Amino acid sequence: MDEMKETMNMFWNQCYEKTKVDLHKRNREVGESKLRFQSQVMEVFHQKAAEENNRYSSLLTSLRNQNLLIRRRWRLIKLYLTGPCGPWAYRLKQEQHWKLSHCENFARMRLKLTFNFNFDIHKKATRLRDNQGTNQQSSLSSLPPVAQEARVSHQEEDSLQEEELQSINASEIEGPDASGKVVISEDCELVTLMSRVKGRFEVTSSHMYFLDMSPIREEGERYDFKYSLAQLREVHLRRYNLRRSALEFFLIDQSNFFLNFTQKTRNKIYSRLIGLKPVNLFYSHGIRSPAELLKASGLTQKWVQCEISNFEYLMQLNTIAGRTYNDLSQYPVFPWILADYTSEELDLENPAVFRDLSRPIGVVNPKNVSEVKTKYDHFVDITGMVEKFHYGTHYSNSAGVVHYMVRMEPFTSLHIELQSGRFDVADRQFQSIEATWRMLIENPNDVKELTPEFYFLPEFLVNMNGFDLGRLQGTKEKVNDVKLPVWAKSPEDFIYKHRKALESEYVSSHIHEWIDLIFGYKQKGPAAVEALNVFYYVSYEGAVDLDAIKDPIERAATEGMINNFGQTPCQLLKEPHPKRMSFEEAMLRMSKVETRPPSLFLFLQNLKVFFIEASTSSSPLVFVAVPRSPARSFIQHGMLEALVTVGQNGVVGVHGWLPYDRSRLIPNYFTFEKDPTLSNNKTTRRVSGPFQPGLEITSKLFVVTHDAKYIISGGHWDNSLRVFSLSKNKVVSHIVRHIDVITCLAIDHCGIRLISGSRDTTSMVWEINTLGNSGNLITAKPLKVLCGHESEVTCVAVATELDMAVTGSKDGRVNIHSLIDGLFFHTLVPPETNISHEVTQLSISDMGYICVFYKSTETEKVNHHLDVFSLNGNHLSETEVGTVLRDITVCGDYIITGSEDGTLTVYETFGLKPFTTLSLHLPILAVTVTPSKSHILASLQDGKLIVVGVSIASNQR
Repeated sequence: MDEMKETMNMFWNQCYEKTKVDLHKRNREVGESKLRFQSQVMEVFHQKAAEENNRYSSLLTSLRNQNLLIRRRWRLIKLYLTGPCGPWAYRLKQEQHWKLSHCENFARMRLKLTFNFNFDIHKKATRLRDNQGTNQQSSLSSLPPVAQEARVSHQEEDSLQEEELQSINASEIEGPDASGKVVISEDCELVTLMSRVKGRFEVTSSHMYFLDMSPIREEGERYDFKYSLAQLREVHLRRYNLRRSALEFFLIDQSNFFLNFTQKTRNKIYSRLIGLKPVNLFYSHGIRSPAELLKASGLTQKWVQCEISNFEYLMQLNTIAGRTYNDLSQYPVFPWILADYTSEELDLENPAVFRDLSRPIGVVNPKNVSEVKTKYDHFVDITGMVEKFHYGTHYSNSAGVVHYMVRMEPFTSLHIELQSGRFDVADRQFQSIEATWRMLIENPNDVKELTPEFYFLPEFLVNMNGFDLGRLQGTKEKVNDVKLPVWAKSPEDFIYKHRKALESEYVSSHIHEWIDLIFGYKQKGPAAVEALNVFYYVSYEGAVDLDAIKDPIERAATEGMINNFGQTPCQLLKEPHPKRMSFEEAMLRMSKVETRPPSLFLFLQNLKVFFIEASTSSSPLVFVAVPRSPARSFIQHGMLEALVTVGQNGVVGVHGWLPYDRSRLIPNYFTFEKDPTLSNNKTTRRVSGPFQPGLEITSKLFVVTHDAKYIISGGHWDNSLRVFSLSKNKVVSHIVRHIDVITCLAIDHCGIRLISGSRDTTSMVWEINTLGNSGNLITAKPLKVLCGHESEVTCVAVATELDMAVTGSKDGRVNIHSLIDGLFFHTLVPPETNISHEVTQLSISDMGYICVFYKSTETEKVNHHLDVFSLNGNHLSETEVGTVLRDITVCGDYIITGSEDGTLTVYETFGLKPFTTLSLHLPILAVTVTPSKSHILASLQDGKLIVVGVSIASNQR
């Protein structure tokens, strides 16, 4: 019984324990289930909360961006309304501050100044400079070696193989749709002189976008932009901070931007862009390096044959070799070319006034040769990492660029940043061109070459913003504007003579020696050693791989050191650069080459006049033009170009034209084939009218598009702007926006902007759709409406690449506006402002010179005069003209005028010195220069077309 009882107790104990365990287990499972449920609920809650927080943050960002955008727009509206030409103009003149604009002309010159709305006089930097004493400038001659792992033993050229492009194109870019679908999107940095902006670059089938993803700043500039792929002209592989990771984009309106990616991402972006085949993109298959690009471009041959200028060639070499305005450490480099800064007059026929271009700047003075050579021969590095070098500084680096450009923003701010928040002491500032040259000659450790601005930008020599640059230690003289050589009367005169020296015969015959040093075979290797042209090894392309340095602090320090030291351009030539032809050799060749006639501006003393019966005296030609890139699809003249004319009665002629005679009976003159439709009334093209009664029909009422397909006309009675199709022989667009008759039109050099002026005192800027059909060639609504005149606008001009619209009126006022935002910049004022006159003609040169003809309205004393201004509003020169000028055109360094008394005159743009005068006996109605610069075309009152060309026979004699 006891045993049974004990057994039963054990059984119940076991059941109890098991039940207890089961209950505990079940309770634990229920608890865990509850915890899981609570965790899931909390996870969903946190997820929803994060989503709401992100949505709220995005909303705040959107509202803040919208607020900033509205602020900026209101600021532009306020400036427009309260500016000198606005309806709420301030009575008191406000002080303006300026900075260098990013706009470039077609020679890659940055000529324009723009408003600096965030101007800083830098008082803090001045105080810090004045309180620092006279500490010596740190020397870069003892640079530390780069970490061993970063050394690159085998240097390869930056390239993208053709097979890489083909494989990427075939697999990833096959036929993007036309809906604007994103083809590729990658993170990147927009590199500017002042900053690196984090963002995202997106490419669709039709556009490129950069989305600024940097933190929002109250007054900071946003860099978002959008460009059509049709605007893309060139894409170049670039390096940034010695990494081969960047691309530089060039657009047809001469703007550009610089983006930094990773190397793998960069190659992908480049390949996809090539695969999309933008219509205006230059890409030559098989080109994989800058050296091959230079060879394929034909630039060297053109330069040797004197078809492009020395400046143009040097700038193109800089561009191909990776030099860019967007990166201070890779800024374009130009040579010192003169050695005479003390003579009263600069004699460019005397070889002694020039620097020896075969030597690096450090040994131009023969006294420095032994010191530099000894330094190289006796250099020993105990680490075995640093290679021998002649110079511990570089001829182009960040410090050197801002040293020259310190008087102009944004370089002033960059100078202060490089000097740890202060101005450098006055004695080390760029204060005198002569003193700087003398210092270079005496000190072999100072090897700074020049920047391109020394050949086109006088404003950088002037302290126009009034910065306090300090006083000299010895004389206590205040440093202000740069002291010019004795032979320069003004900054503009210095720039003009300096560029003239660059294009001189001596420099033309020796500049190839300097090219060998900077871009050519003397840049590296034994030839560089022999030429005393070896720099610290980290400056050379491909010498260092920064990504191989593991320590991020060391990598950042090395990167900063290299960035400030300077970078040697890509090597473009490994053989001696060919020498340029002499002027006589080039002229002789030009006179014998059938397909390229010589520029008539090289033979101004040997001009020949031809008469062509192109119209009748009852309807003389009032408009004559040879478009820059004519289409020949509707002209049955074989390979002839189009010469478009409009008669006084609106009759249009599309003639055949070539600037040489194919039969060679009259060598190198021209071929002209009259439009056959003019002989039959049924086929005659005519710009439909009627024109405004009483309005004089002149060349200013017509423009022809660059593809020679359309004529755009004004002057119509209904105030309309009309587009006439030459192929369809009818008006295809009719736009009315002005409230009075249109009196003048002009088209830009790019063929994408049109400007109209009217009796309603306004001017309007229109966009030309180069890819559109006839129905939407011109936008229905103007991009900008420009005000500021009190009477009829009589003449207009536009330069998209310089962001500039110029308008002249009967009240004698000439205004300059910005195209992008419509802001007023300057009113051009001639010296004699007390004389009553009106502006009847104006023209813009590719250098930004604005030529204006002022017609006197006084009856007692007639005082017509021709004036030249800079695009920054400075009056440069003036000359009296004895008669009324009916038309003027500016071509390079020359102005061509046609007068009422039949005189055709060619002036030098700077100084208005008349080079040659031709008497044509009858009033000249229109004047133009052909795109090849081989001929001047002028129409006379009797209906004849005058063609002025070079008399080759006379030249050969």
